[in-house]
Amino acid sequence: MLRECRAFLRLWLARLAGTAASQMLMVAVGWQMYDLTASAWDLGLVGLLQFAPALALVLVAGHVVDRHQRARILALCLAAQVAVAVALAWAAASGSVTREVLLAASVALGAVRAFQMPAQQALTPLLVPPALIARALAFSSAGLQAAIVAGPALGGLVYMAGPATTYAVGGTLFALAAALCLTIRYAHAPQLEPVSWARLLAGVRYVAGHKVVLGAISLDLFAVLLGGATALLPMFAKDILHVDALGLGLLRGAPAFGALAMSLALSRWPVRRHAGRTLLAAVAVFGLATLVFGLSTRFWLSMAALAVTGAADMISVVIRQSLVQLETPDAMRGRVSAVNSVFIGASNQLGEFESGATAAWLGPVGSVVLGGLGTVVVAALWLRLFPALARRDALVRPGTAAAVGPAAEVAGSDSAAEHSGAAARGR
Repeated sequence: MLRECRAFLRLWLARLAGTAASQMLMVAVGWQMYDLTASAWDLGLVGLLQFAPALALVLVAGHVVDRHQRARILALCLAAQVAVAVALAWAAASGSVTREVLLAASVALGAVRAFQMPAQQALTPLLVPPALIARALAFSSAGLQAAIVAGPALGGLVYMAGPATTYAVGGTLFALAAALCLTIRYAHAPQLEPVSWARLLAGVRYVAGHKVVLGAISLDLFAVLLGGATALLPMFAKDILHVDALGLGLLRGAPAFGALAMSLALSRWPVRRHAGRTLLAAVAVFGLATLVFGLSTRFWLSMAALAVTGAADMISVVIRQSLVQLETPDAMRGRVSAVNSVFIGASNQLGEFESGATAAWLGPVGSVVLGGLGTVVVAALWLRLFPALARRDALVRPGTAAAVGPAAEVAGSDSAAEHSGAAARGR
């Protein structure tokens, strides 16, 4: 047990360092892109080009994660992000950063994260004894949310020394995370079955065959796709709220701060009853808070509204991920996590593109206000389109009479933290 706990602690530290580094890079890329082009469309392209590789690689990534040693895959992904950060630092220091360089870096980061997200989601349950899984996931979630809060603020602070410094610090944190992952050991039984379309599509078929799960993750997809605001934060920071790069970092960290507070609250008071209606209500609150942010011209009101979006989103994702975790066998967890990652990426990175394109047409305020209203409408529509989801009560396996206990109550915490990390990048 001591060996497993040490392995989990190393993974936890690696994810903290990697998450903070990722947040720093996204603050720098967004701010530098807007400095170069002053274009909402280009801010949206950053998100689109991160999502496209995840969509293209979803089947391959899920199969690779289920077939190979997940800690090694995670280390390789982090090492690849070191290379991207070093390249951006060199370009920034030499004055050769262009729009095309930043877009190419976005493609590279998207391709790497297509493998990273399912690998780290599927790795955690293998490192912790069943008796400790509840506490481990709660601990992991709280730590990651802290990194998501601190990462953007640190990125904005370091950016004052120049974008090259921000990229260099981020690259150093990625390298530390990769080194920690290389020290993780666990029992791995390689799957030797030949590659087939049936194996590649197993995760997609699993999600499609579970209507409550499909309803939950599609609700999250469309709600965040419409209600995204973070892609436009450089515009709001500079042109509406009149703050500097540090202010942008604080704005980007506000959703994660709300998510952190809610994750701690859910660890103490988990969702025990009326899970479906709680999920729909959380999505509606997310939309209303987005609407408030879009109309706000005061920095602290904007911060508060973003924090509420993060808190509402955490409730949504904990419920969604609990449903997935309860019904997915470990042999399929990589493939199902890869499909889930595509939904996360679509709601976040593709949401960036939608926000940028709409802002180019309506302006940033019009884009965010329209998206917030659209999110409320989606919550109302899903109440009718997925009645089984709305009627879902306790988070239990189908046919199980008793509650599943603490492990299930926080089963979604780890993946929820991951989603919030993506949300901090993409909303």
